[in-house]
Amino acid sequence: MNKMKLKSMLEEFYREDLGDGDVSSDILFGKKDEGSFSLLMKENGVFCGKDVVEIGFSLFGSSVTVQLFVEDGEWVEAGQRIAEITGPMGDLLQAERVVLNLIQRMSGIATETYRAVEHVKGSGVRLCDTRKTTPGLRMLEKYAVRTGGGFNHRNGLYDAVMLKDNHISFAGSISEAVKQVKTQIGHMVKVEVEIETKEQLVEAIESGADVIMFDNCTPETIRDWIPLVPSHIVTEASGGITWESLPAYAETGVQYISLGYLTHSVKSLDISARVRIGKGV
Repeated sequence: MNKMKLKSMLEEFYREDLGDGDVSSDILFGKKDEGSFSLLMKENGVFCGKDVVEIGFSLFGSSVTVQLFVEDGEWVEAGQRIAEITGPMGDLLQAERVVLNLIQRMSGIATETYRAVEHVKGSGVRLCDTRKTTPGLRMLEKYAVRTGGGFNHRNGLYDAVMLKDNHISFAGSISEAVKQVKTQIGHMVKVEVEIETKEQLVEAIESGADVIMFDNCTPETIRDWIPLVPSHIVTEASGGITWESLPAYAETGVQYISLGYLTHSVKSLDISARVRIGKGV
């Protein structure tokens, strides 16, 4: 994860939260009033967000110290202490919520990804995310997917060609859409084509697609059609795939399964900050 970008993101998040200052803490505490936070897991899961904790609290100065007891990707149990942060109480209270919000979401994504990976263990399929991420948090959410054992699909519109139904409709056909993009992209850029019918599958193969996505197809349909795909073309399944149906898709022979729910509807993992007051705690 890009730490310079993360630092910039956190600074912006704190500007949003603090505005002109923390009215509550500025009144109650002075700079010499020290305390300590313990960050505690309230449920089992995969921790993710070490850099967020370290950089987030460090933005409040060298008087704030952070000690972490777990690593990203580590399975943690309810009640387990994951970090201890010491410093001026006002600074700790100002830094707390932004850090907690982010690591709870990242840990939730990492945990759900881990569960999904375990759900299809042994199938050989790779699970990946989509662009259905929270605006502004894509770097963190995609990092969380990797932390949970998944893989990233394209990072954005800029690093791969993905021809969806609307692109194809505007271009007139799969063949025409692939032809147009291949005349202008470099040899390092892959072209993925989304298909929903057998006719589209054949056309995508003949057009020279690098990746074929079976979109909103049933496992039975994919299993029937996948023998038509040459070995040099990467295959992917996506669309409407749930926890319950995931194993069936994993057994179809596709190489990748992309799951939007890993980021767009995941439940955050519950993490709390427990305060202790006084020097030397």
